Amino acid sequence: MPTFAYSGRTRGGQNVSGERVADTMDAAVSALRREQIMVTRIDQAKAKAAAAAKKAGKGGVRVPSKNLAIFTRQFSVMIDAGLPLVQCLEILGKQEPHKGFSAVILKVREDVEAGAALADAMKKHTKTFDSLYSNMIAAGEAGGILDTILKRLAVYIEKAVKLKGEVKSAMIYPVAVIVIAAVVVGAILWKVIPTFAQLFAGLGAQLPMPTRVVIALSDGLVAYGWIGIIALGLMGWGIKSYYDTERGRRVLDGLLLKTPILGSILRKVAVARFCRTLSTLMTSGVPILDGLDITARTAGNAIIEDAIQVTRASIERGETISGPLRETNVFPSMVVQMINVGETTGALDEMLSKIADFYEEEVDTAVAGLLTLMEPVMIAFLGVIVGGIVIAMYLPIFDLISKLT
Repeated sequence: MPTFAYSGRTRGGQNVSGERVADTMDAAVSALRREQIMVTRIDQAKAKAAAAAKKAGKGGVRVPSKNLAIFTRQFSVMIDAGLPLVQCLEILGKQEPHKGFSAVILKVREDVEAGAALADAMKKHTKTFDSLYSNMIAAGEAGGILDTILKRLAVYIEKAVKLKGEVKSAMIYPVAVIVIAAVVVGAILWKVIPTFAQLFAGLGAQLPMPTRVVIALSDGLVAYGWIGIIALGLMGWGIKSYYDTERGRRVLDGLLLKTPILGSILRKVAVARFCRTLSTLMTSGVPILDGLDITARTAGNAIIEDAIQVTRASIERGETISGPLRETNVFPSMVVQMINVGETTGALDEMLSKIADFYEEEVDTAVAGLLTLMEPVMIAFLGVIVGGIVIAMYLPIFDLISKLT
């Protein structure tokens, strides 16, 4: 069905605007009148919105986690307030700024209005609502606690966004400094050093080794810089292509976990995500085997995913969770022991939640410490590189001055 963009006024005189899916323009106007909206303008929606609606019917669209968290939080508040499910989806779909996500929500509303369960309607849009989301919604519908499940989902997504943001913040600073250093050094070698080289050639002075090295680097950058850029691009493409393979993902993820300092942070992030996800699923009534399968697929690291799948297979044979986890040698011994205590006391979901809280705090501390350590290191690195080039270019001038005196 086509999408129509409209503007109008409510009975109270408030100006409103939005989009409405309908068979015809007259049908859209009639639907709006039933909602006591006097239409002042309506026309076919832009191609972007129409394309988004079409895409929504093909697995949905990838939505930023922040948008999904806000949607889930608002959805839980509306359900808790007693609003009908279809009306909640209608309101949320109209106010959502992300066009693709808005189209998905409205498509879900159509399916629910036609009699489908909310979880089944969401499962049609796997790119937007992953298996964790739809399975928890299904558990909430089955238990009649949809508002509670939505609150748990909102908390889970918000914590996941915070955790992901902390890892990004740990990476942004060093990457930014390295990029700035590369740009500054490249500009100096490309524009400044050739001027000095011509000056020294005119003077006929004997150049010291550091100066000759810098001039050689400058000549190489000017002559073959484009080859280096192409090589870097091909290297990046090659690494990405290798990572897209099953073997490549396992190799690179394993190397990341073994990286000094960063590997420790990534391992803590993976443990926190595993515990938080499994705890949320178990608390919501999702069976343990389904929960482990979903947790493995959302682990974000192939090595962690393999360890969880091995554990799941062992549980199917009747074993406990802690035993197989210990044998994988991926999870810290403290985590395994706490999970064992949780199994013994029958409070595994609560124990997993406590472990997740602990490791999220550990990630906070580790990232803060890393950034504190890296700031002076990066400044010193940039100073040594740029300062070394400057000193190398001034050495011949110092030699000439000393000879004149």
